Amino acid sequence: MPDRQIYLLSPKEHSPETIAVAFAKTSRSPESFREIAAGLSDEKSAQFHEKWVVGFGHASVAEHAVLHIAFENVSRLAIESIESNRLASYTEKSTRYQKWGTDNFFIPSELDGHPLWNEFIATCRHLFQTYSDSLNPLRALVLQRAQRRENESEEALDRRVRSQYVDVCRFLLPAASLANVGMTANARVLENMIRKMLSHELVEVRRIGEEVRAVAKAEVPTLVKYADAAQYLVETKKEMGESIIGNRELDHRASDWFSLVDYDKDGEEKILAATLYRFGGMPFDEARTYVKSLDESQRAQLADALLKRLDEHDIPLRELEYATYTFDLVMDQGAYAEFKRHRMMTQTPQMLTTRLGYATPRLIEEAGFRPEYEAAMKSAAEMYEKLYAFNPQVAQYIVPNGYYRRVLAQFNLREAYHFCQLRAASNAHFSIRRIAYRIAEELNRVHPALTRFMHLPDETWQGIEEKYFTK
Repeated sequence: MPDRQIYLLSPKEHSPETIAVAFAKTSRSPESFREIAAGLSDEKSAQFHEKWVVGFGHASVAEHAVLHIAFENVSRLAIESIESNRLASYTEKSTRYQKWGTDNFFIPSELDGHPLWNEFIATCRHLFQTYSDSLNPLRALVLQRAQRRENESEEALDRRVRSQYVDVCRFLLPAASLANVGMTANARVLENMIRKMLSHELVEVRRIGEEVRAVAKAEVPTLVKYADAAQYLVETKKEMGESIIGNRELDHRASDWFSLVDYDKDGEEKILAATLYRFGGMPFDEARTYVKSLDESQRAQLADALLKRLDEHDIPLRELEYATYTFDLVMDQGAYAEFKRHRMMTQTPQMLTTRLGYATPRLIEEAGFRPEYEAAMKSAAEMYEKLYAFNPQVAQYIVPNGYYRRVLAQFNLREAYHFCQLRAASNAHFSIRRIAYRIAEELNRVHPALTRFMHLPDETWQGIEEKYFTK
């Protein structure tokens, strides 16, 4: 019996395209990966991809070519497009731990030569100056309430309290704020990403798409060779936009920020039956019939066997994916910046707007900074309406993090466990913690047997609202 070998095909020795071919060829070649890679050149790899990936549509081969792309000084609005690809990894500049300078914002080229150009810049500077002015008074209040630990240095103390006040000041930062993001993705994802970005309504996003295509072509020229704008996306967005805009205005402020609009009413039954199916030998229909025959206490015992051993670092079995939930949520844009990172969900965010009102963190009021905060938010709303009349897409750039946004989200119970446990943690931002607790509460209401094993701190969404937000 041949000896087992596990080794790295290093990108230091082989190009991403060559590594992809080496993995692809193993399906029909008896040679080792090392032997296959040694016989390849960039030219031969390109010929292989041209024939099999481009010609015959074997796109999965492109998933073995992985690139790491750095984006610097792009707007947070554009980052939403960059990060909309589910099967990629991202790390971006944090609004919680870094501070922004007063000129760290993007000016959309759609405003070049437009009468609103100067007013847009002035409004951005007002928002950023208010953000900068808020840092010291909020820091002073947080420091006043913090207790210095024994032998704690000034620097260590500042690091410990920084997120507590920067978390609040960030509500003023608009979507035009510049940030950096690092992305790791395979060539198949990149091709789709480029097509989406080249089809986008915003000039900034289309230009980023062109630059990503140029960067990717230097490494995987064959695999992104035909990445171009998709007319399906361009024309569909255009027609849908024309049919909706002007026909119905967004409601001002939502009556409630949270609604479970749909869920799998047989979800517990399906999950328990799927678990029996996995470990037993019966057809699914038989497993489901058996679960239906159980009384409430017997179902609870079965749920206990499935979930009682979970600790906070465990991932539940995949069978929890057989129950789904759909929520209509209203959250501040700062919370959505974290919510969107949960890409195993299906998310449909509406465009950024100032028409749903904004959140006011309690710390803003307690620091005596509410008049300045409200003046800045009002200036953003006034600028938004002027921009909206010109171009609703461009108007999004001026919307600060504190303004509310509607998001439709669907996810399964396994993802709910991950989201709620991660985002309800004590070190998570209070905006996203409120959402995590309310989702957990609602899931426990409809499917109590399977949700009572979530490991959440002893807190409530109502308590978070009372502690961190003004009415």
